[in-house]
Amino acid sequence: MKKWLYILLIFSWAIPSGFAQLKTHTFEEAEKMSKENPKPFVIYIHTSWCNYCKMMENSTFKNPEIINLLNNNYYFISLDAESKEDIHFNNHTFEFKPKGQNTGIHELATALATINSQVIYPTITILESDFSIVFQKHSFLNNKQLIAILEKKK
Repeated sequence: MKKWLYILLIFSWAIPSGFAQLKTHTFEEAEKMSKENPKPFVIYIHTSWCNYCKMMENSTFKNPEIINLLNNNYYFISLDAESKEDIHFNNHTFEFKPKGQNTGIHELATALATINSQVIYPTITILESDFSIVFQKHSFLNNKQLIAILEKKK
């Protein structure tokens, strides 16, 4: 018993006291929550094979200031553009659309990440609480860039 208590104590000291976790919501959760507490939505559209997406996940979205801004001022949603699950959002059901063997794109990713007739990963899209698109940006965003966008849009 003492051994486990000692391990737990060491583990609790190893985690920084300011450690914060980014709250990620599904579209359905965020839509429901926004009815009681309207806030804009930040949607991060990515794929599993995108290197720039992984870089953002491992750097930008781990920044404590970004985590604080997103958790307090937005509903953050992470959308894998190749997800095959139906998503019910804004009184519509969005589906995965195959484009060949083991390839395709989700309808909602197409709707939220298309800029100048192109879908590029990663994409950040910001929706107002009425679901209107107020911001879209293709490409990797570093800490300073995303903080500037979030500060301006909140």
